[in-house]
Amino acid sequence: MSSPTPEPAVSFSDLGLVPAIVRAIDEVGYETPSPIQAQAIPPLLAGRDLLGQAQTGTGKTAAFALPLLSRLDLARRQPQILVLTPTRELALQVAEAMQTYARHLEGFHIVPIYGGQGFDSQLRQLHRGVHVVVGTPGRVQDHLRRGTLVLDGLAAVVLDEADEMLRMGFLEEVEQILQHTPSEKQVALFSATMPAPIREVAERYLREPVAVEIRAKTATVETVSQTYLRVHGSDKLEALTRILEAEDFDAMLIFVRTRIATTDLAEKLEARGFACAPLNGDMNQAMRERTIERLKKGKLDIVVATDVAARGLDVDRISHVLNYDIPYDVEAYVHRIGRTARAGRSGRAILFVSPRERNMLMAIERVTRQRIEPMRLPSRADVADRRVAQFKQTITEAIEAQELDLFEKIVESYRDETETDLKTIAAALAFLVQRERPILPPELARELAAPRPAFPVETLLIERPTAIARELYLGLLLERETARVLFVASQAGGMDIERVAAEMPERLLRVRVHPAVGLQPYQVRRLGFGLDLDFAQIKSLGVLMQGLYRLFIESDASLVEVNPLVVDDRGELIALDARSTWTTTPSIDIPSWRHCATQARKTHASWPRNGTS
Repeated sequence: MSSPTPEPAVSFSDLGLVPAIVRAIDEVGYETPSPIQAQAIPPLLAGRDLLGQAQTGTGKTAAFALPLLSRLDLARRQPQILVLTPTRELALQVAEAMQTYARHLEGFHIVPIYGGQGFDSQLRQLHRGVHVVVGTPGRVQDHLRRGTLVLDGLAAVVLDEADEMLRMGFLEEVEQILQHTPSEKQVALFSATMPAPIREVAERYLREPVAVEIRAKTATVETVSQTYLRVHGSDKLEALTRILEAEDFDAMLIFVRTRIATTDLAEKLEARGFACAPLNGDMNQAMRERTIERLKKGKLDIVVATDVAARGLDVDRISHVLNYDIPYDVEAYVHRIGRTARAGRSGRAILFVSPRERNMLMAIERVTRQRIEPMRLPSRADVADRRVAQFKQTITEAIEAQELDLFEKIVESYRDETETDLKTIAAALAFLVQRERPILPPELARELAAPRPAFPVETLLIERPTAIARELYLGLLLERETARVLFVASQAGGMDIERVAAEMPERLLRVRVHPAVGLQPYQVRRLGFGLDLDFAQIKSLGVLMQGLYRLFIESDASLVEVNPLVVDDRGELIALDARSTWTTTPSIDIPSWRHCATQARKTHASWPRNGTS
């Protein structure tokens, strides 16, 4: 009986997108359009208005971005596309996605505009000339009132997450903005729900729109246990290796985004001793069937596949699904984990999530209405225990099943000749057997939960701010897992920031604070999200950073040279000379951050000024 073949699917190249966009999509790793993309791209390419009802996580950003970018006139350096979003975070996300899709459009320019960001940088970019503006209603309206944003040449408007804009009270501003746009324009409105006010806006501003409704398939299998692991891209392979060694699984299906990644990862796992093979769209039917048959018969334990290649795959042995690359939409995630828990069995699904992918994790939980629990990465001790147990089992099986008479005579002869005890001989033989695959695995490139060692203070300092910018730079060193503050510092000593970043990748975090404005809430949120902190922790972080900002300003500390600040174990702020070195690592837990900020305000009057002790 032959294995099921992948269902025929339309490709992005079939949709009429310009070659530069198709090339970018292929480089990003998209293989086939999601349902909303397949339905929305053709009418938007044809210039039709569109009314789309779809949840976050269904791929709607690409659904409007790809066709509208394909219709751009790059020779005309004025806003042609306006995308309105309810939040600055979504505005940044959409702008980054559109920049990625337009990477091969020569001369393309896009600007995100939102509150909390200075007008100056936005004005410079608008004056330079942009093709796409992505922004929040309030800031877009501010620019319209000032005359710094002119929409006379606008060709298309996108209202993204319109129901959220309604909930946040932006609908009136949205309508005022639409009144500043040309009457002959294309409009696309996307909303997860369609309350009456949203339908009224659609009736007023959309002309004979094409209606697209996508209901995400959210029925995940109840017998699938779902967990996620926070892991950086450079640590993925080692984290996967530990999971493969520590988990009890029959067969595992690993999902990646691109065809090249299937081969690359499969080769790396095979080199580490795992029975593994790729499964992708470049394979002919015979190779595909052979791979699946080997998986069914137990000759393979791991298959690395793309979403398209895994369509129709039904193998009872698959007990685990691991999302090495997070999927682009929720429906793909549901389809992936549905490959396990077959034939009445239970299954396990593991999702790798980087800090930048946290929004997608939340979208999956929201749409599926299921919480995905965090998992602990197996430690070196866990892996070692598992390897020792397997080694012992191998010895037991050899004793029970093999004829050992010859080897016993060899060992006895060696013992007599060298007067070595049998325990030492057995240990030496065990060492020889495990030499190719040591019982103790190498440490991760960056052990996710391990504390950092002490560092000389001078290696943690931030680059000198320019006199023109007049900005105060603060560095914040935290442990990602324990979320403890280890070090807070400003400029002193002129250390090159690139060197610091290279020595301490993703550990030293930098925040710019403008004296006239202070630390903005959005800056704190972005910093906190980058650290994978929850909202309560982010709030505490804001209190700490505001306290430090006031401390520097109120103490009249120089913006050019200020002593480093260290938080001690009691939550007290202390000053260190720039040349001193820590012998121990001072630290403070997040609940004490508020106390830290309070202490900063209390002691500012006596604080060392202008970098002196």
